[in-house]
Amino acid sequence: METAVADIIDNSITAEATAIKINFSWNESSPWISVSDNGHGMSEEELINAMRLGSQHPSNERPEKDLGRFGLGLKTASFSQCRQLTVISKKNNKVSGYEWDLEWIKNNPDSKWEIRVISTDDITNSPFLNKVFTESLLLSDGTIVLWRELDRFDQSEKKLNSLVDQTRKHLELVFHRYLSPGAGKKGVEILLNNAPLEAFNPFYTSHSATQELPSQSIQLEGTVINVQPYVLPHYNKTTRENYEKYAGDDGYLQNQGFYLYRNNRLIIKGTWFRIIKKEELTKLIRVQIDIPNSLDHLWKIDVKKAHASPPEGIKKELRQIIDKIAFSGKNVYRQRGKKLQDKIKEPAWNRIQSKGKIQYVINRQHHLVTELENQLIPEQQDKLNALITMLEGSFPAELFYSDVASEPESLNKPDFDEELFSPVLDDIIQLMMNQGITLGEIPNRILSSDPFATYPDETKKLLKEKGYL
Repeated sequence: METAVADIIDNSITAEATAIKINFSWNESSPWISVSDNGHGMSEEELINAMRLGSQHPSNERPEKDLGRFGLGLKTASFSQCRQLTVISKKNNKVSGYEWDLEWIKNNPDSKWEIRVISTDDITNSPFLNKVFTESLLLSDGTIVLWRELDRFDQSEKKLNSLVDQTRKHLELVFHRYLSPGAGKKGVEILLNNAPLEAFNPFYTSHSATQELPSQSIQLEGTVINVQPYVLPHYNKTTRENYEKYAGDDGYLQNQGFYLYRNNRLIIKGTWFRIIKKEELTKLIRVQIDIPNSLDHLWKIDVKKAHASPPEGIKKELRQIIDKIAFSGKNVYRQRGKKLQDKIKEPAWNRIQSKGKIQYVINRQHHLVTELENQLIPEQQDKLNALITMLEGSFPAELFYSDVASEPESLNKPDFDEELFSPVLDDIIQLMMNQGITLGEIPNRILSSDPFATYPDETKKLLKEKGYL
């Protein structure tokens, strides 16, 4: 549904419409959908041609801003959703209307696929058509595309409402550069059931922590393909609500990759075109690619404008670009890990990298571990070491990775419990004093040791209460 509606909107934008209205109506179990615009409209001859299947050859040279492809969009999009397609257009104050009725054609096999004429009298005499026409085209030129006899959902109002929500999200993404074109550029207003669509920019350029990396240009058959990479903010740099919003329904892992635009209209999203695999460390990278419609044949744009594949020569160029930008995406995580590692001088866990493998082991030189070990007899020390070995060996790496990959923002440290931490803090302070560490040094040592380094504000408060700050 959402792809089909987008195909109709392509025609409205090509017709230079500045306002597009989409209406879904349950209509007491006889649902209909309409898309109307205030574009330049069509004459009767132009409308007949538009209703003809395959009205343009894909190799024909097209106007630069044309969002069409094969001249099939209006018909294939409509027939994918309904059995009755009515188009009424007004140009230079003259109204023309035609209708495809697949049920009528089915019941009249000798009809030679004749199209039905919708005259101005038909519009006037039909309360439904007259209402739709009056609301859309009474004061301006433009076009109405009307779908009736919908046959691609289970005839439930709940299902139709779900399709409306799904369509809204899709259109806000696909046409976001038309809905919010930037300073000095004229946008397009699109309303769905009278509610304006809001542009959804997948690159989150409104956030200061989003990295806009250097753009690249690729030359192909005398045209320029622009490539603009972005690295989205780490989840700790934005609100949980916005982090989830920009993750999209499929999440960051699936939505990483190239976003291919043709004349500012999104064609395909979240793919690396099989150049590299999607992985956790690159999940914040999204790359905007802009191509003109003159390269459709090389990019294998399909009829639905929902699939594309770059030519091999372009793939090589894109691979080089990925190699340059992948480091920046991975660095969002690596730098954060390094900062934490540099900050904590006495960690509870040590990260050990050897022979291409990484392990996390408990720091057996930690003050709390060594002090406990010194108070135990040899047999008890063996049991302590066995306990630590058991904890290290049972670290839930796969489960942890799964949580980080799917919902990193939901991972959180345990709440600070002052009753538990206060005696531990007293023990460590006493240990440090016994080792000759001065009172002035103790606060810094405490704040760079686990577990207190994880709770700096709460630890400072405790230190103040105990008179060490």
